Amino acid sequence: MAQKTFHIAMYPWFALGHITPFVHMANKLAERGHRVSFFLPAKTLSKVEAFNLHPDLVTFVPITVPHVEGLPHGAETTNDVPFPLHHLIMTAMDLTEPVIEDYLRELKPQFVFFDFTCWLPAVTRKLGIKSVHYCIISSATIGYFLSPARKILERGLTGPDLLEPPEGFPSSSIKLHAHEARGVAAVTTKEFGSGISFAERQQRSYSDCDAIAFKTCKEIEGPYCDYIASQFEKPVLYAGPVVPESPKMALEKQWEKLLNKFESGTMIFCALGSECVLKNDQFQELVLGLELTGLPFLAALKPPMGAETIESALPEGFQERVNGRGLVHGGWVPQQLILRHPSVGCFVTHCGSGSLAEGMANDCQLVLLPHVGDQVINARLMAGELRIGVEVEKGEEDGLFTKDAVYKAVKTVMDDDNELGKETRANHAKWKQFLLAPGLENSYMNEFIIKLHALL
Repeated sequence: MAQKTFHIAMYPWFALGHITPFVHMANKLAERGHRVSFFLPAKTLSKVEAFNLHPDLVTFVPITVPHVEGLPHGAETTNDVPFPLHHLIMTAMDLTEPVIEDYLRELKPQFVFFDFTCWLPAVTRKLGIKSVHYCIISSATIGYFLSPARKILERGLTGPDLLEPPEGFPSSSIKLHAHEARGVAAVTTKEFGSGISFAERQQRSYSDCDAIAFKTCKEIEGPYCDYIASQFEKPVLYAGPVVPESPKMALEKQWEKLLNKFESGTMIFCALGSECVLKNDQFQELVLGLELTGLPFLAALKPPMGAETIESALPEGFQERVNGRGLVHGGWVPQQLILRHPSVGCFVTHCGSGSLAEGMANDCQLVLLPHVGDQVINARLMAGELRIGVEVEKGEEDGLFTKDAVYKAVKTVMDDDNELGKETRANHAKWKQFLLAPGLENSYMNEFIIKLHALL
């Protein structure tokens, strides 16, 4: 593009699930000649350096994370601590404000992309820099939970409030079950960082920034983005689908050997993300449900609560029964490469936005098993609005699923004669073709850059 290039600083929430999409975005911007200064915790640098495709333009700036009482020494990201301590990682980030301000004064970028550090817009305004809230969570989620129409800061928030969408919300098929509403209300109203609730932090971030950007496209989330633009009275920018690029590496021999054993489109791959730890009984129901299908499967799961290893948590006789066709693995697996393998026909996912993007870009059918917060809205969007997946049924009050519910959802998407399965398979093929259409991502990124120029 003939227009001049920018210098952009980035400061994402210290969770790998947030840092990674920011790195993807940094690469997309660098591809077009823009310079990025990327603030991230010092020890996390080694985990993401390999993903920097443009080291000449994307510079990682290591930040020393201040120690906060209650955090283990050396903890930097949410991956280093259990969920109940995540708010202390936020407290530590809040303490970096003076350091970040000094860096911004020195670096003089035109924009800062951020998400949870709600104090950044005030800092950037003082320095004549524009702030962009780059949200890696779906606009449907933000609109449903955090819309100003809910008046959370004035009225507070309880479970029953969240059973229905807020006033003016564009969709009637996105609703919560009682157990989900209770869980989200509890998390949203809890203190998150220095003396401020999660809801208040988020609302300040959206209200004070110069623009809001979503990693999505109009065709999928247009009505929700329009709703947010009107609610927060901010320009909303589409970064496009940002489909993860195919990794350059090949599948390791052990996985290649395992996957090659099975016929095309017959295998179930189940992965619930890096932070999902199931209760022991739910872990067992999940693996027994996979066994019930009679299909080959690979499940990448963390050991359940209270268990040291995967093996110790498996149901009695399970390994003998599934020997040769089923494997439950407790370590890291190359998800993107596995999903591309021809033998994989079904993906049981926790509905994190990155995993859904990878699932939609491949041929495997989607079984949706959301765990917390935004994953729930993503699942409703996929199953209800776009009709490209089937959600595992759970109890309305207790939120528990059974092995039969897992079996039923998998069979629905895999069975050639099932009407709902036929519909989801056809829709999945249509959306995959749309997302991978030549030039789609390019045109969105070009439009995104034009919109950034308009903010200056």
